[in-house]
Amino acid sequence: MTAYQSLTDLELTNMLKIGDHSAYTEIYSRYNRLLYIHAYNKLRDREAAKDILQELFTALWNNKERFIIQTNLSGYLYTAIRNRILKLIAHKSIEGTYVISIQNTNQHENGFTDHRLRENQLATIIEREIAKLPEKMREVFLLSRKDQLSHSEISNRLGIAEPTVKKQVNNALKILRVKLQFGPDV
Repeated sequence: MTAYQSLTDLELTNMLKIGDHSAYTEIYSRYNRLLYIHAYNKLRDREAAKDILQELFTALWNNKERFIIQTNLSGYLYTAIRNRILKLIAHKSIEGTYVISIQNTNQHENGFTDHRLRENQLATIIEREIAKLPEKMREVFLLSRKDQLSHSEISNRLGIAEPTVKKQVNNALKILRVKLQFGPDV
């Protein structure tokens, strides 16, 4: 185990890709505490921080053969934990909105529930933000999400490379996530 401690992140990553469990253990040992502290500082919930960390390292091991780092290991892990935190926060927000809408349903006598109203408002906001996307990105995103075409099908239909389709969809999702972070005024 001592030999693994002296390896660089790149060496550990390469060893992880071929299924070296000791390399995985060293990566975990190296980054577990820092990532936990970061997650806890954002969430203020020990169990949620532990769960997110476990999900991240489980996914890292389960996808080791396809593991590709575009920057460095620490940057990748930090970004992955940040994305999981944002996803959890968004999920909790949606859950909270759903519970509130269920509570309000009984309070509305006109049959047009608060839930339906919020759903319609959210759909309108989402459509408006999709319409603001750059034209090609919007076209790719709509084919992916509304027409439910695969990246390969979109690539063939539009005559663009499949990695370009994937990048356009991912970029659209990033933009929409930022735009759709609702504050108290929405």
